[in-house]
Amino acid sequence: MSFFKSETSFDLSDTPIENIFIDVYMPMADGDFVKVYLYSYKYACNPSTNAVVNNDTISKHLNIPLADVLAAWDFWEDKQIIKKHKLSNISDDDYSIEFVNIKQLFINNTTQTIHTNIKKHATTKTTSTSELFASNQIPQTKKMFTDLNIILERQLAPKEKGQILSWQKNYNIDTSLILRAFEYCKQKKNIKNVNYVERTIIAWYDMGISNEEHLNQYLLSVSDTYKLYNRIFKALGFRFRSPSEKEMEIIDTWIEKYQFDEEIILKACESSSKISNVSISYINGILSNWHEKGAKKIEDIEAFENKNRKKASPSSSKLLPKSKTKFHLSKSRGNKYSAEELEGIFLEKQPKT
Repeated sequence: MSFFKSETSFDLSDTPIENIFIDVYMPMADGDFVKVYLYSYKYACNPSTNAVVNNDTISKHLNIPLADVLAAWDFWEDKQIIKKHKLSNISDDDYSIEFVNIKQLFINNTTQTIHTNIKKHATTKTTSTSELFASNQIPQTKKMFTDLNIILERQLAPKEKGQILSWQKNYNIDTSLILRAFEYCKQKKNIKNVNYVERTIIAWYDMGISNEEHLNQYLLSVSDTYKLYNRIFKALGFRFRSPSEKEMEIIDTWIEKYQFDEEIILKACESSSKISNVSISYINGILSNWHEKGAKKIEDIEAFENKNRKKASPSSSKLLPKSKTKFHLSKSRGNKYSAEELEGIFLEKQPKT
């Protein structure tokens, strides 16, 4: 299944909705609460309209009780993505709504001081020697340590293993998020220090990031390019290797100079299954060739491939001769006679009466 937008020749104005709202906040909310948010957000994005909008008009237009409209604003305020500003002291329901920029909200949360986060989590649980020994008998944990050795390009010390296991107790995170934290710190900061990774996990914990889905939404809000680097390297099988500066420059060329979208780049990565030694240079050769041919979208690539397949297939006028097998009939001497001549020979051979 795929999704795309058709183009129109006129403009009736649009209301841009941040993906973080759709992916993170919308699934946790009641359907009527989402209606209230989107309907009102439209007017926040188009303040020039002369329409008079308040809680009563929202209730009537959406055909939902006024109590549900007020409950919606309480819900979104609790999630910190709207702010109420009272307009008078006559009624508690007389207020204006400020829609918070959700991307900025995520970024602001990441800039909280590390010292404050550490102080907040001063009471921590440690891992005993017996617990560390027992954890090595758990396949999932054992695999995590093996993968971390690959990421860090060295063996973890027992003390570091105990420190990492304590994160699962203190922050209730799974092994996949721990691996992502090490990958993130190595790729973004070129830092492979366990203490630095722990501070990163604490910051994520305070932002409500407890699994990979939440982390992907956060990374999307901070850097779409980082997410694309990660997807390309996973498509090529480079799970535990970060791109070098040169490789990032090459990928940036695909995006900025060639103007290729993610779909085209991942299409080129599919060709990596045909060779044993995959490299960014190999994919760069494919994408550079497509760029020289003037490809702009995935349909252009498919047209090139169909054209190449037609050139490679033999034409119907040049059929190869059929190979002779033991089941083929050899030509008999009778093949040189016509039907009439064969009939005459047959009659001559008949005994005369």
